[in-house]
Amino acid sequence: MITSLQVPYSDIALEKFTYYALSQQMETLPWQPIAHVNWKEFPYKPAVHFQITHDNQRIIIHYSVQEEFVKAQYVRINEAVWEDSCVEFFVSFDGKASYYNIEFNVLGAGLIGAGSRVKDERIRLEQATTVKIQTATTVVNVGGKKKWNIILVIPTEVFVEDKIERLTGVTAHGNFFKCGDSLPTPHFLSWNKIEYPTPNFHLPDFFGELVFE
Repeated sequence: MITSLQVPYSDIALEKFTYYALSQQMETLPWQPIAHVNWKEFPYKPAVHFQITHDNQRIIIHYSVQEEFVKAQYVRINEAVWEDSCVEFFVSFDGKASYYNIEFNVLGAGLIGAGSRVKDERIRLEQATTVKIQTATTVVNVGGKKKWNIILVIPTEVFVEDKIERLTGVTAHGNFFKCGDSLPTPHFLSWNKIEYPTPNFHLPDFFGELVFE
């Protein structure tokens, strides 16, 4: 089943760039679950939700995660952040012929890949492009329960293979993920369901529809 999501327009002030300042401006936006456990070999299901909005020039995504373990080994751009406590956003602006994979760990270290679904045709974007994504994070540990949040502010200029002048009126395709390949309990959750025999997020056939209002 292909899901459709309306991405609302919001005027988000970025002058005071803290997690609390940004999250307060997003508090009325609806939460969406990342809850599909697609592979029975990896049944662990942390509680993961996200909010999403845009201001024509930026996509703003707020992830909320509660999980048993939080791992943050990688601190540099383009390292293997998917092995840490990691959230991901894949998006295509050309009907799923090509797409971007945006992956960030709990520390705000990240990477962006781009290209077609053919693995050998994909590239990792340069550090100068990836650092244009701003992040704000928070981690809370209460009674042994670990909850962390991250807000990604993604400017359209990081979508280097597409010319996006404004997001309003754009219909894209994408998926949202939570993973932790090297955690004590590896897991691979998605917003839109994936039907594939082994864990793999790089499957644009299972992207949902994103309609930017």
